[in-house]
Amino acid sequence: MFLCHGALFAISLKGDFMLRFSQPVTPAILAHIDAQYSFLKDFSEKLFDTAQKVNELNIQAASSVLEESLSNTQQVICAKNPYEALSIAAGHAQPTAEKMRAYQQHLTNIAARMQAALAQTAESHVPETSRTAAAMADDVERRAAEEAERTRQRQRAAMEAATAPSQQAPQQPQQAQPAQRAAESKSSASPRAGT
Repeated sequence: MFLCHGALFAISLKGDFMLRFSQPVTPAILAHIDAQYSFLKDFSEKLFDTAQKVNELNIQAASSVLEESLSNTQQVICAKNPYEALSIAAGHAQPTAEKMRAYQQHLTNIAARMQAALAQTAESHVPETSRTAAAMADDVERRAAEEAERTRQRQRAAMEAATAPSQQAPQQPQQAQPAQRAAESKSSASPRAGT
């Protein structure tokens, strides 16, 4: 269950555990989540494109190595003597090393393009993400100040309610004293009347 615009959203992890947030999701929070999502989406796309290019390069290199290995093995097997087989194998060492250098150069180029693309992506998203983070922080600060003020008012009301009976208590004994004196005088007068 995920309801961003309402007052409740929950995250379920494997159906066993639910986290519930009862605070409303404000527009500032939504804007920041959207900015973060956009940044992560673009960043992930760049990483995925890079991984795809590396995989294509690896498949191309593997197929090239496999074809050359089969060709080299065939030539070595067809050699008339061991010296000819060694010279054939040695002749293929130099082209193989050059191909390894070319593979490493392609890999370095892919990594450099990835780094530039990631830097450009971060550069394009950081201002918006920073702006929404600041707006969210301001919103949270404002809401915290409002909640603190409401808490102070509730505490003040509770203190006033708690001290109100003690302020009324001294007045009640004073009011009770004349009634108590009258009751005492009646009770002291009744035993005399009976005697």
